[in-house]
Amino acid sequence: MARVGVIHSRDNERLKLVRKLHERRWRDKLGLFFVEGEDAVVAATAEPVELLRAGEDVEPKLLAEVATAPHPPRVIAVYRRGDLPAWEERAATLALWRLADPGNVGTLIRTADAFGAAVALSDGCADPTSPKALRASAGSIWRVPLGDWARANLAQTRVALVAHGGRPLDAADLSRRVAFLLGAEREGLPAEVERDVDATIPIAGAESLNVAVAGAIALYEWRRQTQTESSPPRQGERSNQP
Repeated sequence: MARVGVIHSRDNERLKLVRKLHERRWRDKLGLFFVEGEDAVVAATAEPVELLRAGEDVEPKLLAEVATAPHPPRVIAVYRRGDLPAWEERAATLALWRLADPGNVGTLIRTADAFGAAVALSDGCADPTSPKALRASAGSIWRVPLGDWARANLAQTRVALVAHGGRPLDAADLSRRVAFLLGAEREGLPAEVERDVDATIPIAGAESLNVAVAGAIALYEWRRQTQTESSPPRQGERSNQP
């Protein structure tokens, strides 16, 4: 839709909408979220509901006032949650149990994208469409299927990643459809969360790993176990064979 004139008022309805979407309750109510920055807009696979460009649609200082990014963005766009990928089963899923840190949630979505995995979230997780989570996901939100925690139960093997006491991760059988269960860093996974096996990533020094790092290592090990030596290198990868 064509727009006439540049926004000069803080009371403009389009700016008010962005301010509302800072809060999860409004994102939930309206089914909308916003992204900040040209790279984030380019990564989107849907048409925006609103597009605000500094200097073209709105005064730069007013756009900066409704932004959350550390540096004022040149563009902010509003999208529908319904335009994000629908759930589909993948060979691997990261299942997040009450991860309250949006940075970790976004980073794990980006990690899932890198390995072709899906992400399931329990109640109590940070909103993956919050500004901080979206920045951490770096556009991967548009490529990763997201579902609720029940989706983790579709996996044939549910592997709970625990800091201590589990079998070494590389000794776990990850050959079937797998869900890696990841708990919050302080509380971990409660005993009542159903799983098929506990697995621990062996480390030498620190008490435990950041949950996003643990998720990345788990997916790497899954890929290592399930990728046959005869598979040709993927595009952009070089073979180690002479």
